Amino acid sequence: MAEAKKPFDRKPPFKAGDKKTGERKANRRGAARLAAVQALYQMDIGGAGINETFAEFESHWIGNEVEGDQYLPAEAAFFRDIVSGVVRDQKKLDPLIDEALAKGWPLARIDAILRAVMRAGAYELEHRKDIPARVVVSEYVDVAHAFVEKDETGMVNAVLDQIARQFREDEFTK
Repeated sequence: MAEAKKPFDRKPPFKAGDKKTGERKANRRGAARLAAVQALYQMDIGGAGINETFAEFESHWIGNEVEGDQYLPAEAAFFRDIVSGVVRDQKKLDPLIDEALAKGWPLARIDAILRAVMRAGAYELEHRKDIPARVVVSEYVDVAHAFVEKDETGMVNAVLDQIARQFREDEFTK
């Protein structure tokens, strides 16, 4: 597996004026997803607490200029829901992700940024029934594109699709 780029080494897909994603306009929820994944990554790598992470992201990152790029404001409540939900449900989410991963690739062997993407996506698939499963999967594949190569985004797609079919089978039988 190729080494993941650090979250701040590549330009994320959800920033103001970004034309790289085929004229797709970024939205506040997309920005919240990206921020949530980066916050989860930072918590995983640095061991920061949830309140400290919320304060840092909400005051210094979300909606601000970072390294010359202006980031869109994120839907703060959505950002907090994803991060706090993943932290709360991680012991339940990790076995689901492990089960969906290819044999021989336990979640512990996956790069931290991909763990964050898959945990956030799995949380949203289970708890945010107001958002179609295909949208959730697509959005997290887009987030993954900001940090890893195409092979790894395919893995994110496969894992989240499998989890989506577990939680939302009715959306796939229509």
